[in-house]
Amino acid sequence: MELTDLTVVGALRELRGGAISSEDLTRAYLDRIDRLDKGLVQAYVTVTPELALDQARAADARRAAGEDAPLLGVPMALKDLALTRGIRTTCGSKMLENFVPVEDATLTTKLYDAGAVLLGKTNMDEFAMGSSTENSAFFPTRNPWGDLSRVPGGSSGGSAAAVAARLAPFAIGSDTGGSIRQPASLCGVVGFKPTYGRVSRYGLIAFASSLDQFGPLTADVADCALITEVIAGHDPKDSTSLDVAVPRYGDTLTGDLRGMRIGVPKEYFVAGMEPGVDSQIRAALDVLRGLGADLGQVSLPHTDYGLAAYYLIAPAECSANLARYDGVKYGFSAGAERMLDNYYQTRGNGFGSEVKRRIMLGTYALSSGYYDAYYLKAQKIRTLIKQDFDRAFERFDALVAPTSPTVAFKLGDKTDDPLAMYLSDVCTIPINLAGLPGLSVPCGLSDGLPVGLQVIGKPLDEATVLKVAHAYEQASGGPLPRPTLENATA
Repeated sequence: MELTDLTVVGALRELRGGAISSEDLTRAYLDRIDRLDKGLVQAYVTVTPELALDQARAADARRAAGEDAPLLGVPMALKDLALTRGIRTTCGSKMLENFVPVEDATLTTKLYDAGAVLLGKTNMDEFAMGSSTENSAFFPTRNPWGDLSRVPGGSSGGSAAAVAARLAPFAIGSDTGGSIRQPASLCGVVGFKPTYGRVSRYGLIAFASSLDQFGPLTADVADCALITEVIAGHDPKDSTSLDVAVPRYGDTLTGDLRGMRIGVPKEYFVAGMEPGVDSQIRAALDVLRGLGADLGQVSLPHTDYGLAAYYLIAPAECSANLARYDGVKYGFSAGAERMLDNYYQTRGNGFGSEVKRRIMLGTYALSSGYYDAYYLKAQKIRTLIKQDFDRAFERFDALVAPTSPTVAFKLGDKTDDPLAMYLSDVCTIPINLAGLPGLSVPCGLSDGLPVGLQVIGKPLDEATVLKVAHAYEQASGGPLPRPTLENATA
């Protein structure tokens, strides 16, 4: 076994036992990144080898002195919208191509305090707007499954591809409408969006503030539970952060689902779902039944309105959040002599087409005469969607559904059809609108490409979501083997 085959839990076991050093582990990942990332997977926007090795040596010194920490010496990757002091943070955009933050996100600080080692920042759709990581201002990321001709999903495609290609043992993504879970599904890894407010958003470059949430992408559910425990918790710097205790999630991974009530929303088996995805999801339901869970159908009747509501609420919030990029305070500036010309040229040249599309949609929805007809009505639909879930959880402990209606599609297949791209998130968006925890766990292959099973929980009940996902993972033979890429060519 190579060092880069180790899970986070496995790496910690070897580090604590003295069998390996953090420096050796970090060098193994940096070597693999050097061989397989640039021009091939393209998961990273920025690699930080000097910092990584300095942090790894410091971790080894701490361990030699008898210290320990939850992630001491374990390498990681961060989606390039988490602030990192002294390291450029681009958000996948020309607008922030040379932006170097002066402070860390709370999430970054928590991971550093836990002893994690930063390998680099991962590629993403610009300002997290996309489902394929083709909207990055720099280059598209490629899915390591198959022949590198397919998308990794988005917007956290770089983080998902990095874990799938063994270019990082774990990575952090963000999820506004499915941006952790959908790429996790397409890349065959575990991706978890905790309850809104469970993880601090301080230092997350905002897209839609009432929807955005940090979360981990990992090789298996045990790793996911550990990383979630590290990054969760109240943060006084974030007004939306919830002041509630964080459970020991690892203790809940018992594998026992006997007597658990699990609902299957009929609306999530959507028209357009690929037959191979449908069959793998139904096979996963049989596995859960075999574990003793009591499965029953449930209806979430307002699901069909979720996509439309999301694409009014999220663009409206993005139009407000992105107003700060004016060419004056920081970021890209066109340098025109007249202030108004500079404003127009900065925003016209600094933002990509998808970001401009969403800004215009959001500005229209918030404009005089249209606010009540569009934005306010979308917020009412959001409430109805949340109430659907509330009623479902009166009967069930968790819900399960497909994560994505398709497997990974070819690069370029949907770039000219925004609506087709938006439909990639049809199964994930309602969970964000309701603020619920949702996790994607691999559940087999369709035509040789990964399929994801989505587990949805009650607010703040990440423990049950992780328990169901872990039990399924273990009963179905464990995590998917990750692609080797040793013979990969661009």
